[in-house]
Amino acid sequence: MTDQPGAATANPLGLIAGNGHFPLLLAREAKRQGRPVAAVAIKEETDPALEKLVDSIHWLNLGQVKKTIQWLHEAGVKEAVMAGQVKHVRIFDLRHLDLTAVKIMAGLPDKKTDTILRAVADEFAKSGITFLSSTVYLKDLLAPEGNMTVHRPSSDQKKDIEFGLATARAVGGLDLGQTVCVKDRAVLAVEAIEGTDECIRRAGRYAEGFTVAKTSKPKQDIRFDVPVIGIRTLEALKESKAAVLAVEAGKTLFFDKEEFLKGAESAGLVIQGV
Repeated sequence: MTDQPGAATANPLGLIAGNGHFPLLLAREAKRQGRPVAAVAIKEETDPALEKLVDSIHWLNLGQVKKTIQWLHEAGVKEAVMAGQVKHVRIFDLRHLDLTAVKIMAGLPDKKTDTILRAVADEFAKSGITFLSSTVYLKDLLAPEGNMTVHRPSSDQKKDIEFGLATARAVGGLDLGQTVCVKDRAVLAVEAIEGTDECIRRAGRYAEGFTVAKTSKPKQDIRFDVPVIGIRTLEALKESKAAVLAVEAGKTLFFDKEEFLKGAESAGLVIQGV
């Protein structure tokens, strides 16, 4: 797979857009690299600002799989990406599921997010639409290795980073969350359905000056499940009085990086890619 699959063709890139900045950044960068973008926006999730960044857009309810595939075919899409979050609790909202989605859900061994999305990706593949890595146009946003702020971890914080990352990988191996919060080698919070930012806030109820560790899962499917850090995470770190954020270098997307690191500097946070 090349860094810019399909860029030399006239086929637009299909973008199934959730919430947050991710879809906006991806659309903007794909367009900058010469790839037309046809987006499927999810009602009550996708930022309306996406409309100004893509060549065409169609708004659908979450769970309308057949209509999504039909519209992407009509737009000439052969390659697509998923970008942006969908509120986890909405995955269990069955009101708008079409017959294709109902059949997919009925055949699942469990209702984990990754399981659902893999099954959806398989359905798209049957129709001739291939999903690419959601980082394919955003390589420059992947977290680098090393310290990203002037602040350096103490010897004790280094131990917490090592412990936290090992714990996060173990949790990821169970296909749960990607984030754990620790202090003095004790686990304060483990990410579940609430997401990274709420996991951080939950840890802040029990301690200050803790370490947040975020990794990819051992069997991470980068087509639709990439660890992401952004301004909302920074706000959660500051609000909860965390001290350290350690992420997996080369596998974590850093949105609004300049603004994020400036805010982290002023808050005295240690930000490290490992």
